[in-house]
Amino acid sequence: MILDLHIHSKYSFDSILEPKKIIQISKKKGLNGIAITDHNTIEGGVKAKKINRDSDFLVIVGAEIGTEVGDITGLFLTDEIRSKKAMEVIEEIKGQGGLSVLPHPFRGHTIIGDELLKRIDLIEGFNARSSNDQNLRAQNLAKKYEKPSIAGSDAHFGSEIGLGKTCIEGCTSATLREDLLHNKIKIEGVQSPSYLQQLSQLLKSLKTRHYQKVPVYLTKSIYYYLK
Repeated sequence: MILDLHIHSKYSFDSILEPKKIIQISKKKGLNGIAITDHNTIEGGVKAKKINRDSDFLVIVGAEIGTEVGDITGLFLTDEIRSKKAMEVIEEIKGQGGLSVLPHPFRGHTIIGDELLKRIDLIEGFNARSSNDQNLRAQNLAKKYEKPSIAGSDAHFGSEIGLGKTCIEGCTSATLREDLLHNKIKIEGVQSPSYLQQLSQLLKSLKTRHYQKVPVYLTKSIYYYLK
């Protein structure tokens, strides 16, 4: 299976992607499945799972939860995560039978304690919006704590979908959860253009009505596009 395990839909404050469009693009790009991991909600994943009628294409319901140490992602969720404290978020995810992920550990996180790293199930070893150095450090962290390393695009726009891929041989939808924990995973990908990251911040400013930030991110988007 070839999967992109980190995608944002319009239910995130920094994306406008419709769940139906995410599925269409993902299938065109040859993916066998995706995880929609919107900020602080499972709504995008739930909508996409309802829309998907293809038994050969897998939609994983997820969410990327903001905590005091940075984001913690849950995969295979059935309910909204209520807590905002990292260790409690992990326990809530486990309570639903889900898998907990430390996404982009060297981007947007404060110091992550040893206890949390031992409790987390997976570490995102490749994120298309992280630098090569940040991804290498993430992969080394996964090795140090003997955690499986997965990949995701962190897509907020259609062109980013599939830029980060988690590949597992001999895997099926029925065995995926266990394969992520125990099977040999291959991760691959290419970096997302910097201007798209600025565009998503521009969207965030507009959707959250922080209009004073719009000129800043608009300028940065143009700068990185032309660079």
